[in-house]
Amino acid sequence: MASNPARVAVWAAGGVGSIAIDAIRRRPDLELVGVWVHSPQKVGRDAGELAGGAPIGVTATDDADALIALRPDCVVYTASGPERDAGAVPDYLRLLEAGVNVVSTTSTSLVYPPAYFATQWRDELEAAAKSGDASFYVSGIFPGFGSDQLALLLSTQSKSIRTVTATEVALNDHYPVASVMMDGMGFGRPLDFEPLLKTPGFIEMAWSAPIHLMAEGLGVHVEEIRGSLDRRLTNRDIEVAFGTIEAGTCGDVCTRAAGVVNGREAIVIVHIIRMARDVAPDWLSHRGGWMNSTLEHIFGSSRAAPMPVDRVLRGTVPCLAQILG
Repeated sequence: MASNPARVAVWAAGGVGSIAIDAIRRRPDLELVGVWVHSPQKVGRDAGELAGGAPIGVTATDDADALIALRPDCVVYTASGPERDAGAVPDYLRLLEAGVNVVSTTSTSLVYPPAYFATQWRDELEAAAKSGDASFYVSGIFPGFGSDQLALLLSTQSKSIRTVTATEVALNDHYPVASVMMDGMGFGRPLDFEPLLKTPGFIEMAWSAPIHLMAEGLGVHVEEIRGSLDRRLTNRDIEVAFGTIEAGTCGDVCTRAAGVVNGREAIVIVHIIRMARDVAPDWLSHRGGWMNSTLEHIFGSSRAAPMPVDRVLRGTVPCLAQILG
């Protein structure tokens, strides 16, 4: 271990939290000092065991004050569930005001704060960070990387760009939270069921941040975002982590969000989530998980070259350096 490692705590020890625990444990420049858990069954257990490994001498707690009292330099916040931001923002505020840096994978709409749907929460977070002299960084895979940062990075290889399309195909049969998968997305429900995804404006709101992040990097203005939802039925029962998806219910979901530039759809994000590889075979195929970023010549030859990579990633590198340095 390094002579002065950054002290890190993990908030929630679910799927992402377990990965974080293991990753921190392996880093010589980081020291895992605490883990907060929601489930009473996890309280008092060793964090290493919660992450599926050997004991590491760090005991999980459900006492937020006790975690903050450990004076971590940074908290990796990975909680999930139907409340998402509503449940997480009060925790963020508490940590930031206490002077604890926060890295989160929970509130992915904050990957680009100017487009955040809850401006009051955003302003409160900014005030708390300033009050505690702490930083707040949100990231993820999609959004947070594949749907935005990766596409921008690839754009540096193009002289001019007409369309950017980022697509993810994911096999999510391992995801265990039934409320998110069934009520939120509609898996295991008939097509006449109204999941959260079908709420008017929800898809547009969910993908607003990465679309506007890419738009800023490309130097264009998004006039509006158009969202759509498509679902497909499974013709057989599928056993997944949150239960059984019965034949005749939803087994594949596709969301599409398109940012309109100069009157046409120019920045497009497609997200396909399936519960088995043989559901909706006419949609993009994959092996486990798959991402693709496609750039077409669409903004016209008179447009300047895309933003240099050092500017594209300007918000990521300094923030990580501040948190971990």
